[in-house]
Amino acid sequence: MLIREASFLSSNTQVALCPPPNRPEYAFIGRSNVGKSSLINMLTGRLALAKTSGTPGKTQLINHFNINDEWYLVDLPGYGYARVSKTSRADWSKMINSYLTKRENLTCVCVLLDSRHPPQAADLEFMEKLGAGGVPFVMIFTKTDKQSASRTYELINAYLTKMRETWDELPRHFVTSAETGVGREDVLDFIEEVNRQVAADAAGA
Repeated sequence: MLIREASFLSSNTQVALCPPPNRPEYAFIGRSNVGKSSLINMLTGRLALAKTSGTPGKTQLINHFNINDEWYLVDLPGYGYARVSKTSRADWSKMINSYLTKRENLTCVCVLLDSRHPPQAADLEFMEKLGAGGVPFVMIFTKTDKQSASRTYELINAYLTKMRETWDELPRHFVTSAETGVGREDVLDFIEEVNRQVAADAAGA
């Protein structure tokens, strides 16, 4: 997929105020400081489309971006640890849950996972919640440039093995690095593939 257009549309705390649900929508989410903004910038080829920060919890709103006038990319607040109050975290959780359950054009959630760590309870719990709610998702492992390929492979295998304990069928997963660009084409090709299927389904309806 060639990214011709990538621009910020809006920031909201309410699903009802999000852009019209007339395009496929891909939401990116992960634990705080997983490298979400950097990955979004790498995928879109725009260095400052999503704001990056070394401070966990920087994203606090539902941020919509227009991609190629064809689909929406959504940057969601992280879950887990962040240097904010419990009240703020509770508000984020409520906002995210509302978005995930009510956003009618949500096509896929991209769950970002730090490839340097073994399976984390917060990530497993979040994906279990998506599965229980019937929300389609894929796993995107980030920061693979920070360690050897063998170590990345070892930890990803550990993750998949852990998930097989409760999942009959594993979601697709991608291996990425915002620094080197690894995985960019794989993720964009996946999105293009799903967009084609959505269009075909709509045409046949």
